[in-house]
Amino acid sequence: MRRIGFLLLLAVAVLFTASCSVSTQPEITFFADGHSTNALPLSHCDALLRSCEKNVDAEAKLKVRPGKSVQISVPSEIADTPWVVNVQSRNAQGELQPVQQQVFTPGKSYAYTAKPPTATDQLEVVEIQQLGAVLITDKAGNPLFDDAGQAQYEVRARAVWSLQIQPA
Repeated sequence: MRRIGFLLLLAVAVLFTASCSVSTQPEITFFADGHSTNALPLSHCDALLRSCEKNVDAEAKLKVRPGKSVQISVPSEIADTPWVVNVQSRNAQGELQPVQQQVFTPGKSYAYTAKPPTATDQLEVVEIQQLGAVLITDKAGNPLFDDAGQAQYEVRARAVWSLQIQPA
């Protein structure tokens, strides 16, 4: 009887540990104005965008003063693929500025510093997109091929991380 109780306790512990496992989705670290935060993706798909997961509460937040930059650090799961940074800011009059965009090719960078256009501008949003490819098909779902017989793909965001900046 004692052995059955031990085995039951062991089974419960294994189930509890499995349910508390660490996420396999890559995290991005944002650092600004002396503070940092890690973010899971808002959405994350496989490379061909066939299977996707959503994390509704994954939006990260940091307080950042006007004129200050945000440093971004990405793990190899992102850096080894094409990825994009989009930065939105406001000028001193409160007007939204054009989105700044930086594109990275695989293996070229693990970090980026998002800077406001001027020393008085306030960063608003920093968004990271990991790119993937979707097979282009006709209405019946059949793959489309080019003249050389190669399947056609369209590049899309396969994962998105977002940092919402709160003025400090």
